[in-house]
Amino acid sequence: MERAAVEFHEVSKRYGQVRALDAAGFTVARGETVSLLGHNGAGKSTAVALMLGLVRPDGGRVGVLGGSPARAVARGRVGAMLQSGGLPDGASVRDIVRLACGLYGGRRRIGEVLELAGLTELAGRRATALSGGQAQRVRFAIAVAGRPELLFLDEPTVAMDVEARREFWDAVRACRETEGTTVVFATHYLEEADQFADRVVVLGHGRVVADAAPATVKARVGGRIVRCVLAEPDPQRLLALPGVTEVTVRAGQVELRTDDADRTVGALYSAIGGVRDLEVTGAGLDEALILLSSGKAA
Repeated sequence: MERAAVEFHEVSKRYGQVRALDAAGFTVARGETVSLLGHNGAGKSTAVALMLGLVRPDGGRVGVLGGSPARAVARGRVGAMLQSGGLPDGASVRDIVRLACGLYGGRRRIGEVLELAGLTELAGRRATALSGGQAQRVRFAIAVAGRPELLFLDEPTVAMDVEARREFWDAVRACRETEGTTVVFATHYLEEADQFADRVVVLGHGRVVADAAPATVKARVGGRIVRCVLAEPDPQRLLALPGVTEVTVRAGQVELRTDDADRTVGALYSAIGGVRDLEVTGAGLDEALILLSSGKAA
């Protein structure tokens, strides 16, 4: 049976008195796309550093592509796009890509990498002349130059505009669909996790608090969200409506969390009145993340 791309078994890591990871465990199957989610300090960066062999666990075991992280990285089987990755100031985009391709023994052609990362028209530009989003695309080019089996992306679309983000995820999807690349990414754009991840692994205080498909994680939160506009919303009256468990009011915009949307909506019209722009939805991934990380979700 083929080993998983990533095996994280009861992994713990401390930095002094701070416990970054506390017996955390999850696996990533080959060919899967998994998003690591959690608030700052939840343990995401430490988990990525462990999977790249940059640090060693204090307890537990980390396996990558059937062996140690360091061995997989040394053999060029892993690509990583990290926020902290700098670019050589005097080099052109083509120079940087040429170097990356050479380091991996020419597993991809320079032109192929430039096209995949959307850099063909920027090939002659110096690194110092790149925008933040363009620099991110160069970091992506470096990460995929070796045709990796496992690709790590740390906040990959920071500084990219909407169109650039769409093109970036098209490129990631192409790597997965044509080459079977396994993708693990951390992001603060929760809509990206919702749209592109097969599974999300939610970390809270160093532990895995959820590990499932995005839809399943959202369902764990339970309840519905009722949004509407009221001329003079009274939070106390709204909180007294049947089913309502939480009320948020901002400049006439009302958001109600409810365990019984049908009764809540009926009471809004009968007891409150003046309801406009009514919308009823399930909890989003951002709401699920907040509740799961705080331990308030079921």
